[in-house]
Amino acid sequence: MKRASSYVVAATSLLLAATGSLRQAEGQPASSTTASPSLNYEFFKAKVEPIFLAQRAGHARCVVCHSINNAPLHLVALSPGSTTWNDEQSRRNFQLVQKVVVPGYEGSKLLTHPLAEQAGGDPHHGGGQQFKSQDDPEWLTLKAFVLGATLK
Repeated sequence: MKRASSYVVAATSLLLAATGSLRQAEGQPASSTTASPSLNYEFFKAKVEPIFLAQRAGHARCVVCHSINNAPLHLVALSPGSTTWNDEQSRRNFQLVQKVVVPGYEGSKLLTHPLAEQAGGDPHHGGGQQFKSQDDPEWLTLKAFVLGATLK
């Protein structure tokens, strides 16, 4: 009986360990043996930064809140009188945005947080649901960036 109890304890321990590992893996993007895409600075500067500056009906521009708040996505404040970032500021923004992007992972916060919940986005974004669907051209640009797009 003592030996059987030891086997049950060992089997239960293994099962619990495996379940914990599966739960932890569920929140992570799948890894693969192929190289994951990398984020492209030139694409970011030319295509993504203008999205952060764009005015959308019923919403503040991303830069308005994300340059003064303490959210995971933080952007460099525009210099007084400027309507865009200089190269040094853009490079800093590129570094900062990597806090909310896992290259190649469509579940990255840059994609899900501003997307409408009914379109697969997060339930709450203080700046509102900037993109109503995954067909929005600007959302598709963000997706392309996350997936490693480059300028052609």
